[in-house]
Amino acid sequence: MGRNTRKRRTPLAAKVVAGAAALAVGGGGLVWANFHASAHEENPDHNRTRSAAAQVATIDCPDVGQELSDVPDRARGEVDGELATMDSQITEAYKRLATTRRAQAGDPRFVENTILGPLKDRRKAIIDRIQLEINRAGGRADDDLDRLAGCQGRPAEQPQNDGGQDDGQGQDGGQNQDDNGNGAAGPVADDFIDINDVEPNSRDSQNGLAADGDGGSTGTFTTDCGVNENNLFNSDNLIAAPGVDNGAHHVHDYVGNQDNDAFSSDEDLANADTSCQNQGDKSTYYWPVLRLQDGTEEFDANDLGGGAEGNVGRILKPAQAELKFVGNKQSDVVAMPKFLRIITGDAKSFTNGDANANSSWSCTGFEDRQVTDKYPLCPEGSQVVRTSNFQSCWDGENIDSANHRDHMAFVQEDGGCPNGFQAIPQLQVRLVYDIPTPAVENGSVRNPYAVDSFPEQLHKPITDHNDFINVMDEDLMNEVVDCINSGEDCR
Repeated sequence: MGRNTRKRRTPLAAKVVAGAAALAVGGGGLVWANFHASAHEENPDHNRTRSAAAQVATIDCPDVGQELSDVPDRARGEVDGELATMDSQITEAYKRLATTRRAQAGDPRFVENTILGPLKDRRKAIIDRIQLEINRAGGRADDDLDRLAGCQGRPAEQPQNDGGQDDGQGQDGGQNQDDNGNGAAGPVADDFIDINDVEPNSRDSQNGLAADGDGGSTGTFTTDCGVNENNLFNSDNLIAAPGVDNGAHHVHDYVGNQDNDAFSSDEDLANADTSCQNQGDKSTYYWPVLRLQDGTEEFDANDLGGGAEGNVGRILKPAQAELKFVGNKQSDVVAMPKFLRIITGDAKSFTNGDANANSSWSCTGFEDRQVTDKYPLCPEGSQVVRTSNFQSCWDGENIDSANHRDHMAFVQEDGGCPNGFQAIPQLQVRLVYDIPTPAVENGSVRNPYAVDSFPEQLHKPITDHNDFINVMDEDLMNEVVDCINSGEDCR
């Protein structure tokens, strides 16, 4: 497959060589690495589960970026750069963790003294600079941000196979046959569930409620932007990490706008080509790719964001990508402002928790059964479905916010918007995939599929997310609003 080849800057965060599955995420995240070698264990087969758990250590760092809710506009570029530097620090800490297992085995304080302690000091220096940049720009930085400097070492929540190196000598450097080629980053058998075992209407998350329904504004507007036939891929994230090469640390599919990378300006987006049939829609719609971990070497097999960070296997394009805007149960909708940015879901929800999670997995023919934290095993003739219902309540003022969330809100249980927010058309993205059903037997999974992720997120299905930037022209946006408010179904 091809990819976006636009010339790009290469900041420090992208220059750090990713180890087996190194990870750096927006100033926070959980880095995992094989911790203790087990080559000298007695009866290693009998003790495999126990020893595998002992071999894995994690570094769980608070997500600084999500705590920054009041950053003046003119300081955001500098703050984004500081967060990218934090990302590189975590990557370096992971490399240190992964290549010093022999020393760790001989010294129980090694990780704390030589990895976590220095990491805390470096993170505190970055936090101090972030505070200074916010205050210089006229904001008021939280004086208590230093509480986010320290990271914790803890075992991973699931056993991982030993696929790392020992002190750089490669003693245990061979790849296990059941690590799916990604250094045992997952997914694992427990990440899958037979769709028949999912209870109908049981999804418990209030995030991503469908806004449309009886009453209010009942129309729809559907835009057809294809399924990435132009092979536009990159591991940037223009919303969350503008100006940072490989800011996502995983690869995205793009439909709609064709000039979308970390360095695209609003002017670039406005002047770009679009894959949408309606040429007035230059919006960018993007999501992490799904891959079938079948041993295929993709174009990015050795690249950051791809195989160098544990995202391996054959990229699967959706067979269908349905992009639909709907109304609000309680009121008419108003036009979205141009260049409005919305992120739904949380790429770091495995470590951040599920407060912002908005994953929804199902199978065709079973879409009354939605699951947030498992990949579905679909019966023969059924296809995998990913659904994202975006936040559709806007603060009426901002096209973005410092943490990329505060300017938007989900509808409430009654379908209305919170006080101070107004209803805009809700974007609903439904992606359908033809995927061979993985074989799950005896606690193992063969040829699994998985969403691309930050390596420390272990390809968990709950980390699925979706991104949108509105670049519709004024006439088209007015048409969308009129169709929805008048109860029509338009294309």
